[in-house]
Amino acid sequence: MGSLLPASLLHAQPNNGKTLTIVLPSNPITIDPINQLNHDAMVLGQTVFENLVEYDVDGVLKPQLAKALPTVSADQKTYTFELRDDVTFHNGKKMTAEDVKYSFDYLLDPANKALRRPIFAKIAKVSVLDPLKVQIELAEPYGQWVYFLTKYMGIFPAGSRKEHGDEYFKQRPAGIGTGFGVFEEWKPNDYISFRKNPNYWRKGLPAWDRLVVKMIPEDATRVAYLLTGQVDIISAPPPREFNRLKTMPNVAGASRPTLGGSLLMFTNNLKAPFDDVNFRKALACATDRKTIADKVYYGLLDPTGGLAPPRGWWYNPEADKEIAFDLERAKQFLAKSKYPNGAEIDISIQAEPYLLDTKDAAIFLQAQLAKIGIKLNLKVYEFSVLIQQIARGEHQMAMQVYMSPGEPTYTIANTVMPGQFLSKSTGYDNAELNALMSAAFAESDQAKLKDIYGKMQMILARDAPIGVLGFVHASNLWRQGVQNFKVNQALTMSVGEVKL
Repeated sequence: MGSLLPASLLHAQPNNGKTLTIVLPSNPITIDPINQLNHDAMVLGQTVFENLVEYDVDGVLKPQLAKALPTVSADQKTYTFELRDDVTFHNGKKMTAEDVKYSFDYLLDPANKALRRPIFAKIAKVSVLDPLKVQIELAEPYGQWVYFLTKYMGIFPAGSRKEHGDEYFKQRPAGIGTGFGVFEEWKPNDYISFRKNPNYWRKGLPAWDRLVVKMIPEDATRVAYLLTGQVDIISAPPPREFNRLKTMPNVAGASRPTLGGSLLMFTNNLKAPFDDVNFRKALACATDRKTIADKVYYGLLDPTGGLAPPRGWWYNPEADKEIAFDLERAKQFLAKSKYPNGAEIDISIQAEPYLLDTKDAAIFLQAQLAKIGIKLNLKVYEFSVLIQQIARGEHQMAMQVYMSPGEPTYTIANTVMPGQFLSKSTGYDNAELNALMSAAFAESDQAKLKDIYGKMQMILARDAPIGVLGFVHASNLWRQGVQNFKVNQALTMSVGEVKL
């Protein structure tokens, strides 16, 4: 594949080196899906682990390890799944309903401290009806949970967690998945490799013999590796260069808007000056999102101040208008706040690009906010440090691209509602919003849901507990020899069907 691959890989490529090499801009922390922090790195977990259903690259819910989508009881609390009978784990063991029950029971047990447990906490009981049928009962209606399985869950063999331990799942999960790739090797700060699963239940896939996931944080280096043929697909190409690069010889590229990738400013409502709603609204109205979208990210951001994508069916334009860019309104809100003379703020940002490079937007914002007397100090951290800082509420303000599966509830629930992974990122808790979310969980009619989601967006525009710059576009560049690659609207690279 190229001279810069490690020697161990160069000497281990069968079939004329049918190795697919992809590049991430940041270092993964774990391969374990129930403890995954980094959305980019979910390509690792999705190579090894699979789920009852998947939310595919076009945002369509499809069966995966289940034969079909679940049947749901009239009260919307009981889901019954029929399992495929041709699935084996990488260790040769046949997958059954017992494995599904074990996987969910482990995730849901508070003693195991799974990072993604809160998303599925409404699951009350998992029962084996027969070897190929499993029933999942919810404590209350919560239809959205099935959309989160692809990214935050995996099915693994009964007993495997106790047998192997957390570190095994985190760093070397060999033999314990059903996916198209079998874990092979992890060289920190360099690459992670997988070999083809020869017994994969989807016959004919994957078309490659080995998958190598390299970690290259520098934009120029990622691009250089692609242009010299040393890698096949890169994530997070620099927006400034994207349109030029995708027309170069032997290179292809594409982008598509996402419904779940939001560029957020996590404003800590429990710390000054964000303890004042008028200050938060001043910040929102002083933010020129359209210029950031056009001049900083070259069209790879759909600008909005609301916590819903402008292209989403649930988007409420009135909420966006409430906190639209308007310097005069920003000054009026600031004058009404506890901090009429402005304030000095530390904003935490990420050192390496994560889908987009937030440093560029932060520098632009720094200049904008100075116009109303707000001084912004940029503090740069590695991803693993920054995400923990945000999760613990240790920041004053932070900027990061936040990824969701692309359905309406996930980002709101996780950032501005209590008891979730990033609840402390804002420290916001609103009883009216929480009640509307419960109503949304129990509703399936889209027209009624649009009304509920619209009301939620208005509450968030009124209180401005979190800053929103817009929703990002997923983008990739790849060599022209790569076939069947499609940009994932949920941003995680999908490589199981790629051919070389």
